[in-house]
Amino acid sequence: MNLEQLIQHAQAHRPLCWLNPHYQPAFSPSWIDAQIQQAEQDSEWLTTAISHLIPAFTKGRIQAPLLSANALLPYYPDLQSDQLWLQADHLLPVAGSVKARGGFYEVLQHASQLAQQAGLLSANSDSLTLLSDAAKQLFAQHRIAVGSTGNLGMAIGIMAALLGFQAEVHMSVEAKAWKKARLRQHGVKVIEHSGDYSRAVAAGRALAEQDPFTYFVDDERSSSLFSGYALAADQVIQALTEQGRRIDSEHPLLVYLPCGVGGAPGGIGYGLKRRLGDAVHLFFVEPCASPCILTAMASPQPQDVYQWGLDNQTLADGLAVPAASELVLTLLKTQLSGCMTVSDASLLLWLQCAYQQLQLQLEPSAAAGFVGPQLLLNSPEGRQYLAQQGLDARLKQTTHLIWTTGGSLVPENEFQSWLQLPN
Repeated sequence: MNLEQLIQHAQAHRPLCWLNPHYQPAFSPSWIDAQIQQAEQDSEWLTTAISHLIPAFTKGRIQAPLLSANALLPYYPDLQSDQLWLQADHLLPVAGSVKARGGFYEVLQHASQLAQQAGLLSANSDSLTLLSDAAKQLFAQHRIAVGSTGNLGMAIGIMAALLGFQAEVHMSVEAKAWKKARLRQHGVKVIEHSGDYSRAVAAGRALAEQDPFTYFVDDERSSSLFSGYALAADQVIQALTEQGRRIDSEHPLLVYLPCGVGGAPGGIGYGLKRRLGDAVHLFFVEPCASPCILTAMASPQPQDVYQWGLDNQTLADGLAVPAASELVLTLLKTQLSGCMTVSDASLLLWLQCAYQQLQLQLEPSAAAGFVGPQLLLNSPEGRQYLAQQGLDARLKQTTHLIWTTGGSLVPENEFQSWLQLPN
């Protein structure tokens, strides 16, 4: 469909599968690769500090389990046993979401830089130095701030508070009350703003620029966050290999990532393309009311969802973002296979299904990826992509990976309310 037809389809809130016309199967290295390599080295050094701060992370590694989704195969008749898997980032400790990957890394990286500048770190220092009394006295003089719909705020705010920083999270007044309460319980200052996510980020960024002792974690622009997310690639590849899943050009991996502003799925996706090249195919899944990556990439010049006549109102509050990250748009322009959209009704259906069949507690945003295999295998656009990439002849050899991004910390009464809602 042309752009006008695409916009009309989006305005009707009908789910779709959009193929990226700029997609190139081969990986195209970028300037971010050097930072990802540095993040790989940093993550090894930081394991000791992380294991002391959060013992639930085995050996100090920020990782979550890979789960079989065989119980869901009746909903995917085109797939066979062991073809469908879930990367369960909703189970990440403390943050309870994928945001722990990038958020924890950026806070710890900033702490390391401050400690080094203050002469607390030498070339041979252990990362436990970051937990010393001297480090805490240093960090107490500094503030770490972030703008968030909730999950990134919890990752940044809680890790910053654990290290002794003044922690500040800027949120829309409409953000979930329980997320604000959890932040405050951990000593994090929550500042509420009228308007949507983008306004909260802009307000937080502007306030931070006025204070040299405030470091602002910018989800829209941060290469550090992006690099932290990219570290997930090696973990998931290893986990799939341990489960006997072969990943190469003849055994492709198809990945479905819930997407808000794009930072987490962008970093994860880039990391996977960096390791697997044309053996991996990435699809971002966005709410019908808030497809900010789609509106930006499908327009001649990047536009936000409001310019397409959409209202950005969705049950998937973590994905309710009107404008995409320019950093992600640049780095994923040729790496992203396409975008898919999902209705709120479908999010509820999959949330309930994941609980009934797999006993998983997800939030609506985290259920977005479940629609991915259905749209790819059954929509005209999805079948077109399979044919164009030569995947239709290798369907029985493919592995489909759905990323579940948050929900394990949702209060029981709120989760139960979602189970009762009609879909």
